[in-house]
Amino acid sequence: MPTRTAVTVTLTAAERHRLEKMAYGHMTAYQTRKRATVVLLAARGQPNAQIAAETQLHVDTVRTWRGRFAHGGIPALSDRRRSGRPARFTAVQVAEAKALACQLPAESGLPLSRWSCPELAAELTARGITDTISASTVRRWLRQDALKPWQYRSWIFIRDPDFRAKTQRVLDLYARTWQGQPLSAEEYVLSSDEKTSVQARCRCHPTLAPGQARAMRVNHEYGRGGATAYLAAYDIHQAKIIGRCETTTGIVPFMNLVEQVMTREPYASAKRVFWVVDNGSSHRGQKSINRLAARFPTAVLVHTPVHASWLNQIEIFFSIVQRKVVQPNDFTDLSEVRDRLRAFEDRYNATAQPFQWRFTTADLDDLLARLNQHTSAERLQEPSIALVA
Repeated sequence: MPTRTAVTVTLTAAERHRLEKMAYGHMTAYQTRKRATVVLLAARGQPNAQIAAETQLHVDTVRTWRGRFAHGGIPALSDRRRSGRPARFTAVQVAEAKALACQLPAESGLPLSRWSCPELAAELTARGITDTISASTVRRWLRQDALKPWQYRSWIFIRDPDFRAKTQRVLDLYARTWQGQPLSAEEYVLSSDEKTSVQARCRCHPTLAPGQARAMRVNHEYGRGGATAYLAAYDIHQAKIIGRCETTTGIVPFMNLVEQVMTREPYASAKRVFWVVDNGSSHRGQKSINRLAARFPTAVLVHTPVHASWLNQIEIFFSIVQRKVVQPNDFTDLSEVRDRLRAFEDRYNATAQPFQWRFTTADLDDLLARLNQHTSAERLQEPSIALVA
């Protein structure tokens, strides 16, 4: 029986360098490393049996990769394209599954609020679109177009007729401008609001500090120690916070905060102090503007549009308080809550920098244009919907 002669392998300097990187690289795949090693040993003139023993591969495997490299070079060391298992589902079935995921379940008469992958798989089978299909297959299809019908986000349309004018006033103040004129150094802009119902929850067991591979542990059961309202005014250009705790919110507590701020420097001797507030009951409408001006003539109350509290920078500070001071809520009584809030004000004022507010009037115009385009498209669809009905 004739013996097989091993294919001669000759390497260029560039090929040897690349194969050595493949054979000894820490990030190289295992199969690629083995194949490169086979070629390097073959280039040294070693027989296939010796290479197989050294690499712990079958001699036929060594012979295959040695021959593949001799005829195709380094690209031949990669796996050849395989046909794989024939596709079980057609492109039309995949498209119908994605179209179903983009519909509300209620439109199909199902008692569901949103789709999940198992529900979609069951509905595809029930409609006869597919025979049987797994939820993981549906999830893989949806992932191709980043579809996640089990998630949702809430939103609200603008319903304030003066939305743009009110928003621009607030944005101009953030940019130190009022009615087209720049603010002077003796004019200040404050953002103010109330954080309601800051509770004192005394945990039934002490909170455990974090440790190695262990998060902080807070007992689920607690005793109620009452609640307080935290009112604050934030100087957006000086990054200074002035706050107080009250038993409840309302006109009187808000005016107490105004009194506290306006009777201290530099606001007591300021030329004007602008108060940016939302439309809460404590400071709503023209009456609140008149009431504030009557008590402090240099104070100017500026309202954000309805349902636009996100324009009020004090909400950013309140989110910081919620994360760093209130949660996890473990206080013995309300006095501890008040002390913690006052101490945090001092800590914050010592190092705080003004928020980098990036939403400008140009962004506002873009937002309104997108909303207008959306509502215009809805108006065009209304007649067709009526005809179908």
